Amino acid sequence: MQVYCNITASMTDIQTINALRLLQAGDELKANLAGEFSAVHGLSVNEYFMLLHLHKAPRHRLARVELAKRMHVSASTVTRMAAPLEKIGLLGREVDERDARLSYVTLTEAGQTKLAETQTTFAKHAGYVFQDRWSQKELEQLSELLLRMVAGTAGNLT
Repeated sequence: MQVYCNITASMTDIQTINALRLLQAGDELKANLAGEFSAVHGLSVNEYFMLLHLHKAPRHRLARVELAKRMHVSASTVTRMAAPLEKIGLLGREVDERDARLSYVTLTEAGQTKLAETQTTFAKHAGYVFQDRWSQKELEQLSELLLRMVAGTAGNLT
């Protein structure tokens, strides 16, 4: 027995449509950022997010497992992403004073500087996304709605 999925019917559900639009908008923003992040700053968008998560963390450090949770990736992905950033001095590694089995990924001063430079590019692109399309009131409304989606999540960067 074959089961057919009526994709057209499921695409009329407002929740499904909005979820797809959010994913598409996120992909579009990431794609627009990727080229300039790489060319100007030598970072990928995901590496930028890693630096940002560490910047927002207490003492600018997180255990690899916690960083993976916040970034929605595996701990091994964090290890692979962090290694080249450690080599160029943007990230460091610390061992817990009480438990040598626990290590932290840390944001170095050079990493904080690189993040500040990259944040300028991010802000410029954020301006491009919303200019001439949204009123200030609409932006504030959108901000409140998006906050509801991320409030209480471990990876909330706002």
